[in-house]
Amino acid sequence: MTEQFVDPYEVKGKIDYNRLIKEFGLQKIDKKLLQRIQKHTGELHPMLKREIFFAHRDLNWILDEYEKGNPFFLYTGCGPSGPIHIGHLFVWYFTKWLQDKFDVELYFQFTDDEKFLYKNKSYEEIQTWLEENMLDVIAVGFNPKKTHFIIDTKHAALLYPHAIQVAKKITFSTIKSTFGFNDSTNIGSIFFTSMQTVPSFLPSVLKGKNIPCLIPHAVDQDPHFRITRDILPKLSYYKPASIQSTFLPPLTGNEGKMSSSEAAKGILTTDTPAEIKNKINKYAFSGGKATLEEHRKKGGDPEVDIPFQYLRYLFEESDEKLAQLEKDYKSGKLLSGEMKKYAIEKITDFILKHQERRKKAKDLLPKFILKV
Repeated sequence: MTEQFVDPYEVKGKIDYNRLIKEFGLQKIDKKLLQRIQKHTGELHPMLKREIFFAHRDLNWILDEYEKGNPFFLYTGCGPSGPIHIGHLFVWYFTKWLQDKFDVELYFQFTDDEKFLYKNKSYEEIQTWLEENMLDVIAVGFNPKKTHFIIDTKHAALLYPHAIQVAKKITFSTIKSTFGFNDSTNIGSIFFTSMQTVPSFLPSVLKGKNIPCLIPHAVDQDPHFRITRDILPKLSYYKPASIQSTFLPPLTGNEGKMSSSEAAKGILTTDTPAEIKNKINKYAFSGGKATLEEHRKKGGDPEVDIPFQYLRYLFEESDEKLAQLEKDYKSGKLLSGEMKKYAIEKITDFILKHQERRKKAKDLLPKFILKV
């Protein structure tokens, strides 16, 4: 088994999330906090009930401010370097739920500068992926009146004056120790965290008052925002709160996370029904037993079964149906092939609906790009 390693640029091994909570200094989302969220939302999102979003920083403070009549804004983002897969989607669909339930603004950052600096890709290629990725974000269904796209290279004149204020407060030793950089790291990469920090207080700048910020993100991005939380009080802004998700595993098993760089083994938003079916049948790791007889006798393991895990993350909203699938699989009543077949149907239906919205997204794009 690969040793666990998690940072914004690499995720390896079988992840122990309780260990990450301790290492990163997070707080686990407990029953009391879930009840408090539900008081405002009326219902809990399946990703909260299933502990897919499992940890947080200052979420109670965000709710304190909200209850005082000081609503927060949401901030999340995307690094455009390749196609969008379902591992990106689940965080964005949860973010949409938060936007809808709390009726708040969302600032969505596209870090095209970061991907150019970190990836062996041309600037032109990154810009192509930028446009493609924006279509997928729009297809999620965010409110265009309350969603604002920030593109680092396009909004540089807006971001840079604030980024240098952040940069002045961050030492090179902090960046090196946080991200493992060395003398061969390009200087743009060293500066990048300053750019990623700005959207967490930009609305406060634009509106002339301190506004709380909540960042939904996968837990590997936490090191960037730990630095952000250290810096912002020095600039007289609130520390951003955050809510962290686990990783959607790759098709091939429960180690690491799904990656855009392995498109053949990830389910993309642009995949056809035939491609989805082929990828799941060919690559999806099964928790079933080696033979039909053994599976009927001993049952399967849903904890390692990738089709079941994908249903748990995003594609089966019904808790009752998910519980029945788990029970039947463990008992041996439901076969691995049947689990795959059901997952294929659910994922295909979801992706086809997403694709229909994606076709209309280009015309909507101007409504989403932040105008200042």
